[in-house]
Amino acid sequence: QLQLVESGGCLVQPGGSLRLSCAASGLSLKYFAIGWFRQAPGKEREGVSCISYDGSSTKYADSAKGRFTISRDNAKNTVTLLMNRLKPEDSAVYYCAAEQNNPGLTLSHDEYDYWGQGTQVVVSS
Repeated sequence: QLQLVESGGCLVQPGGSLRLSCAASGLSLKYFAIGWFRQAPGKEREGVSCISYDGSSTKYADSAKGRFTISRDNAKNTVTLLMNRLKPEDSAVYYCAAEQNNPGLTLSHDEYDYWGQGTQVVVSS
């Protein structure tokens, strides 16, 4: 019954910053680990970052480490991905996903149970 909705995607210039949000409804996000994934045309879906149910643990893909920051506010039932120093290769549809059963933290998309519709990010001059 968990519903996820991403927002914040837009056109941004290289080197700029963008904040994506994932809003949940139906169930509290406090029960779920949350991952951010992205998929560009013709490419495989890529795990970007994830965060544990309580925010105590995070994980980043090599492409995102040092530039992106994931955070969550369980009281607001939201998860945020702050993206800094954006590059054209960051352009993709970004998806928020939730996982409940896996006790660990993973960037493997096939481990996630619930998915949002995605929000498009275009990094271009």
